[in-house]
Amino acid sequence: MIIKSRVALSVLLNGIQDFANISLRRTMLAGMAALALGSALVPAESQAQTRLKWAHVYETSEPYHKWAVWAGEEFKKRTAGKYEIQVFPASSLGKESDINQGLQLGTVDMIYTGASFAARSFPRLAVSYYPFTFRDADHVIKYSKSDVFRELTDGYKKATNGNTVLALTYYGVRHSTSNKPFKNCDEMKGLKMRVPDAPAYTAMPRACGANPTPIAFAEVYLALQNGTVDAQENPLPTIEAKKFYEVQKHIVMTGHIADALLTIVAPAVLAKMSPAEQKTLADVTQEAAEKATQEIRKREGELVGIFKRKASTSLRSIALHSSNVCLRQSNSAAWDWTSATGTAWLPSSS
Repeated sequence: MIIKSRVALSVLLNGIQDFANISLRRTMLAGMAALALGSALVPAESQAQTRLKWAHVYETSEPYHKWAVWAGEEFKKRTAGKYEIQVFPASSLGKESDINQGLQLGTVDMIYTGASFAARSFPRLAVSYYPFTFRDADHVIKYSKSDVFRELTDGYKKATNGNTVLALTYYGVRHSTSNKPFKNCDEMKGLKMRVPDAPAYTAMPRACGANPTPIAFAEVYLALQNGTVDAQENPLPTIEAKKFYEVQKHIVMTGHIADALLTIVAPAVLAKMSPAEQKTLADVTQEAAEKATQEIRKREGELVGIFKRKASTSLRSIALHSSNVCLRQSNSAAWDWTSATGTAWLPSSS
């Protein structure tokens, strides 16, 4: 009787286990079916994306970053979520020379850069960066739409095996800041002036007998603060964004270079895109460049008055000169610097 009971109990338990296994399998199959159905119903834009890295050395407060972020969001929208662009500001992926190399190495997909840095691969591209090549913002913008610009960017593309310039953004007219005031070329003699690490930027200080000192952009504030250099040069919006006025006593409106940034994309990125997607990327980056250019031009004009008012607080004096200053090159050729409130100093017509 006991044996029969045990057998019956064993059969019962086996039956319960079989039923549990069948129920578990049914539950798992139902779950898998629901998951598959759910995946099929998820919109395409929320599925896996191709992520692109856009690197630059500028602050998040600057228009270049703001409109790069906008371009990324707009490109994602116009490609129904197929692409997502992540923007890395403030040298977070390396200094400017590093991110240029990154295009070739595949560590970045897109960059903002000055032509002088891109010109390490194609020297002719740097012709636009020497002092007084351009009169003002309008002149820079006309150049960006010219056959000369297309010829130079095509040459750069060939030299780099496919790096493509998508857009040009006006960066601003470069002026000088210094703890030592100067009103002409002679008074710059011996001045240690930070410049970007590119030959075109050394031309003005070298011609005036100053000591051009290349320092990475992210390190400039500290170099000015601790006296490694006496001076630096950048457009007014950059001087504001990087707060150089906190560690410099004078802003000297030298206006020696009307500057611009290039938006460049690596060939591997374009190779994965359809022609329509390539055009969309070009369109959004050009739109972003136009929007950033408008902001920079507007801010340049506003900052002249703002920096004058800062003289009683952050700065002890602001040197905005109305006299002409002679910029001499090593071959004794010369340009005139003519200051104008809020605009570049233009080369002499003679």
